[in-house]
Amino acid sequence: MAWRIDRILHQKEKSWRMKILLFPLYLLSIPYGWAVWLRNALYSCNLFKVNRLPCPVISVGNITVGGTGKTPLVMALAKDLQDRGISVAILSRGYKGERTSGPLLSDGKTIYLSSEEAGDEPYLMARRLKDTPILIGKDRFTNGRIAFQQFGVRGILLDDGFQHLQLHRDLNILLVDSTIGFGDHHLLPRGILREPLTHLHRGDLFILTKVERPETCEPLESLIREIHPSARVFHSHYEASALIGLHGELESLDSFNEKKVLALSGIANPSSFLSLLKKCGMKVIKEAIFPDHHRYTKEDLVLIEEKGKEVDGIVTTEKDLVRLPDIGVIHLPIRALRIEMKIWEEAFFQEVRRLF
Repeated sequence: MAWRIDRILHQKEKSWRMKILLFPLYLLSIPYGWAVWLRNALYSCNLFKVNRLPCPVISVGNITVGGTGKTPLVMALAKDLQDRGISVAILSRGYKGERTSGPLLSDGKTIYLSSEEAGDEPYLMARRLKDTPILIGKDRFTNGRIAFQQFGVRGILLDDGFQHLQLHRDLNILLVDSTIGFGDHHLLPRGILREPLTHLHRGDLFILTKVERPETCEPLESLIREIHPSARVFHSHYEASALIGLHGELESLDSFNEKKVLALSGIANPSSFLSLLKKCGMKVIKEAIFPDHHRYTKEDLVLIEEKGKEVDGIVTTEKDLVRLPDIGVIHLPIRALRIEMKIWEEAFFQEVRRLF
């Protein structure tokens, strides 16, 4: 199982020894910060072109690396708008995908690309969302025009779009993981910030994720409003809804209640997944942790099978499930945990619907 330096970078407090060890990364973060500042300045001065689509564009993104919950929120937004008769398409970069054909992943009925070609997160959205076209690729303006002209959608959702300045957006939704905030406020590669905190001013709506009680987030909210006084801040949490079998079959969470399980994950924040499993009544006695977006091999599965000798089954994330190869080598029950993002405040969706 891979060593995870990102788990160290996510820590808010670090010992002086760790700070010394990370000093070379701090030196690298200085030119990175200059490059980010220059890029944003060129767009602000209109020296780099910003393209507009003929329909509202909603961006869902973050200012940190790691899993803040962009994909669950995009799915929640798509479902809410579709339920109200507002057709939307999703544009994704297709991170770590190996696409060799056109940008269309799904037309809302048929999935045309594999998870290897599309990337795990877009593929997961395609499996979960019906009647929602999903296109992948770096040129989101062109893909947005295709979605508007071919499918007649009324709006566009940008998955991980906060840094995609080439496309004008009508609403910038910024997610912040309430459990880690902004780390220790350092830029990449020393810290977890993609951009300086001063760039929070570009956000319109802020969602603090993984919130058990909204009142516990006051220090983080105060920091956001110190930088962006007019920020509108909302809160969300995850709820497990079901277990998913290898062929998409749904099972009740009770089927693994009190069972000893191995938690398998290749995500940015495995501790959040572990916490959800325990809330569902599972006894997590072992973990198998891989890097985010890890593409599993059969050799990995052999190691996982060996590690899981004393458990009743293996539980993984839905995102990991689509990255697993033929798992005939594993003889233990394996399920994925389906989660839904729940927003504490209904006013959040009302703000989004105002665009239409």
